Amino acid sequence: MLDLTAEERAIAEGRDGAGAAMAMRIVADSARLLGAPRLIPVASAHIDGALYHGDSGTLFAERLVAGGARVAVRATLNVGALDLTGGCRVRLEGARRDMAGRMMQAYRALGCEPSWTCAPYQAGHRPAQGTDVAWGESNAVVFCNSVLGARTNRYGDFLDIACAIAGRAPCTGLHLPENRRATVEFDVSALSSEFLSSEIAWPVLGSLYGRELGNAIGVVTGIAAHPGEDALKAFGAAAASSGAVGLFHIAGVTPEAEDCDAATGGLPPAATIRVTPAMAADAQRRLSTAGPAKRIDAVAIGSPHLSAAELDALERLVAGRKLAVPLYACTGRHALAAFDRDGRRAALEQAGVILVADTCVVVTPILADRPDGVLMTNSGKFAHYAPGNTGYAVLYAALPDCVESAVAGRPVLAEAAR
Repeated sequence: MLDLTAEERAIAEGRDGAGAAMAMRIVADSARLLGAPRLIPVASAHIDGALYHGDSGTLFAERLVAGGARVAVRATLNVGALDLTGGCRVRLEGARRDMAGRMMQAYRALGCEPSWTCAPYQAGHRPAQGTDVAWGESNAVVFCNSVLGARTNRYGDFLDIACAIAGRAPCTGLHLPENRRATVEFDVSALSSEFLSSEIAWPVLGSLYGRELGNAIGVVTGIAAHPGEDALKAFGAAAASSGAVGLFHIAGVTPEAEDCDAATGGLPPAATIRVTPAMAADAQRRLSTAGPAKRIDAVAIGSPHLSAAELDALERLVAGRKLAVPLYACTGRHALAAFDRDGRRAALEQAGVILVADTCVVVTPILADRPDGVLMTNSGKFAHYAPGNTGYAVLYAALPDCVESAVAGRPVLAEAAR
């Protein structure tokens, strides 16, 4: 049975206004459904619910605003449905565009930070290890748990903002240390060091990990060195897309996994998955749905949003050349700041790169409407969602191949799993 404090009951009964009461009741009812015995304070939130999927989401947010609700903790915003910077044209029109804009404005009125990025951890929102938070957006959740060592469940749309307003979350799931122990070993020691050090490895392995583990918690072993934050970002995003992963450990790399024993709590894993080169090669092939293709219609990168380092890499690879097909580079305002300040954005755009901020091409209509379109990407998350969300078939490739293909206007593939 859920035990609310006197303070929580007072908020739920309307002491702080109708909006705060609605939020507290949503959190409390969710806790009851989940079997949580109590609520816990959270230090921050990341809100996924500001992306327009229909009028009901806008009306929900506006009802919170009308009820005087404000977030009680720091709350950053995930992508919306519009690029408010004006960098790209979103093909939402009329009433749908108006409702999408109203929704984004409502979340700002609730006190949320207009970060508009799915990578808030690279925009300065990095809660400390062991901190309880309430984050939405699958890749942000898995990064927060795994790489930062903060504690959050996979909070869905509208529960995320309710937690932010209430300043509390159900005490259950990954908030509890005993539920964060790895039970499966994911051993990649049979893969070559050349492959493991390549950019292409991490989305591929993340896709395989998610498909094999589902919502189980695993520890990756066989990694000799820290692969870098962008690699961990790509791994977690792919794993959270192909499976329901909320937390992974990498022995010797992530904060709760000094070694395999630390990740498993000293207990032997219930299962061990030994990844072979053939398994990695098959996982890479599965990320492409287009089959043999002689053309591409677009390239899209940046899911999760490109970091400043990834934008630098894109700039080096483009090197002032003209692209034969559009290359959509999805990123956040935080990463674009240096490009705008130094005049580098204009050079990329003149080459044919379309910089997308505040949103991405898979969650809102930006790509041209092509029923037989072929999209190339280096993102495991894009590869998973693009066919269903955009209608484009996907060719998966490393970033250098994506750029060379955009220049050539046809697939140019070099890197493969080894």
